[in-house]
Amino acid sequence: MPLSDAKIRALPPTDKNLKLFDGGGLYLAVSPAGGKTWRLKYRFGGKEQTLTIGRYPQIGLKEAREKAQKAKASLEQGIDPGQMKKAVAAAQTGGGDSFEAIAREWFERNKSKWTPKHGERVLLRLEQNMFPYIGKIHIGILTAPQILLSLRKIEERGAIETAHRVLQECGCVCRYAVATGRAERDATADLKGALAPAISKNMPAIVTPSEVGGLLRSLEGYTGSEVVKAALRLAPLVFVRPGELRQAEWTEFDLAGKIWIIPPEKMKMRREHRVPLASQSMSILEALFPLTGRGRFLFPSMRSAARPMSDNTVNAALRRLGYAQGEMCGHGFRAMASTLLNERGWAPDVIEAQLAHVDGNSVRRAYNRALYWEERVKMMQEWADYLDELRENTGAQDSNR
Repeated sequence: MPLSDAKIRALPPTDKNLKLFDGGGLYLAVSPAGGKTWRLKYRFGGKEQTLTIGRYPQIGLKEAREKAQKAKASLEQGIDPGQMKKAVAAAQTGGGDSFEAIAREWFERNKSKWTPKHGERVLLRLEQNMFPYIGKIHIGILTAPQILLSLRKIEERGAIETAHRVLQECGCVCRYAVATGRAERDATADLKGALAPAISKNMPAIVTPSEVGGLLRSLEGYTGSEVVKAALRLAPLVFVRPGELRQAEWTEFDLAGKIWIIPPEKMKMRREHRVPLASQSMSILEALFPLTGRGRFLFPSMRSAARPMSDNTVNAALRRLGYAQGEMCGHGFRAMASTLLNERGWAPDVIEAQLAHVDGNSVRRAYNRALYWEERVKMMQEWADYLDELRENTGAQDSNR
């Protein structure tokens, strides 16, 4: 029979330990000394556990039932309420080994590897998706079900790719905790295959020779700003990332050596990248220099020469030319180059090197950079010549060299 406040107050002294059950595992433990403590019996991981809720009368019957219900809700989510209580206590007493504390420490140690914008996205994903749910849990007792529960909330929004990114970042945090002695194992190791598969979203791009020819003719016919037109014409020739193009500075260009050297801080993976400049690229730069050469940026904002053009300028120009959002975008020039260069028989390693796709082996990466440079110079000039043929519609429909 469930307990009542009247029944508890009327309890006579006892010479032995008593357990007065209220139902659902909640009971009041009464000692011979007169102490009364609320406890909850539950099972977790196949073992019987006991959670101490608090002393009576400081915690009354109603509050004890509420706390028991919260503990049961945690169990349904794969969280051990006993371990959760310990983690919260550790966090409240200044324990620095909570998931959030370790995650922020990991972020501070690694942010120099990323661009500022990428770093902001990494931290924001953790702040929005994980810290509110598992941030206070001690990293040493964090479990796979606890992490998965938070990831499920992301999946429910339909943000499958974000869920995979957050899982990857949680894994980095957990492995950092193991390496620094704050955890014994990576809790995310048990989550392989637990998330819905990410749907690959390719950037919209035009990749057939005939359509590329039409696109290039449209770019030549652009009637807006001459600076924006120069960016549109240069984009397919150099096929760098949109952010690298719009933030290009004149000091990065060795015009005598026909090389564009993009510094590490502007690259996605913080490594210097070199772009051979074909004669067609040089012609565009020579025509652009009288317009913007006295300033910092090749493609300054129309509102202020002290800032580069916005990240939407190229895409907006493509829309103005009649290309829909799902048809072509600024990033699509990279897919266009990758597809057609592969079809034309260029070595995949050479293409990947020019796309600045990172090789995880630092020694091999340095070796490849030196080994492929001459090939990349040849490839970039041949690529520019091929684009000329497509634009002029001289029958260059066969993509093979």
